[in-house]
Amino acid sequence: MPDASAFFKDVSKHPDRFYIIHYSSQSLFDAGAGAHSPRITSIVVRHYVSGQTVSFSMHTVAEYLGILAGDVEARYDEIERELLVQFYKFARDRREKYWVHWNMRNVVFGFEHLEHRYRTLTKADSPSIPVEVRVNLNDVIKQRYGSDYARDPKMLSLMELNGGKVQGFLSGGEEAEAFKTRDFIRMHTSTISKVSFFSFVITSALNGKLNTAAIGLLNGLDRLLEGRKARVIAAFSAFIGLIIGLIQLLLWLSPLAPDHSAKIVTSPNSAMTPQHTQ
Repeated sequence: MPDASAFFKDVSKHPDRFYIIHYSSQSLFDAGAGAHSPRITSIVVRHYVSGQTVSFSMHTVAEYLGILAGDVEARYDEIERELLVQFYKFARDRREKYWVHWNMRNVVFGFEHLEHRYRTLTKADSPSIPVEVRVNLNDVIKQRYGSDYARDPKMLSLMELNGGKVQGFLSGGEEAEAFKTRDFIRMHTSTISKVSFFSFVITSALNGKLNTAAIGLLNGLDRLLEGRKARVIAAFSAFIGLIIGLIQLLLWLSPLAPDHSAKIVTSPNSAMTPQHTQ
């Protein structure tokens, strides 16, 4: 996507082309990770226009594989491998769609991290999602509302500006603690809540109803008009109607207009002739 305007225009015209993605993982600073990259614990993908959500998570995959809760830690590799295989099977036929994310930029946290974990566990290359179809929602909001649209951490601050922290949300530190206690359900729920919030942000911005901390003309118009495009069209239509009305009035009053005081009278020996009253 070249810029925010193009993004919102395309979402408005072709909402079926957009998928929203987020994932949770073991903390990068977790001593249990050793020298290895953090494990993936859940991936959630939401189809924007339908709202349908597809999830891939440690606890559901473990259950699918018939692994008991007490054996999960000993079989992390097997579970994570199957999680990633299922995700990329889903993503393979949708790689040319647009994938909306939040700061999934690199191998530390991003699509490259998912690909790296897949290669590490399967010894094969993943069906990569091209960089050209990855859309960072954080960057889009910055372009539209300014870099001061919310204080840091921006995701949580934006939630607070729009009704408060969403149910189930966990911060990075809280997710790290949840991993230590193998509370994968909470981590998965947190990921779902974030993806749902990203969908809300897109829809609210499209409708001119997204609340931000930014101070600027565009942001002010969004809040005031609650749908700038619809209001502009309505105002333009009213303006055109007013111009047409004025033109019609001027023509009516013009000296060149027909004389409406004439009356049509008849006589026995003549055709119909107009006569003017005195």
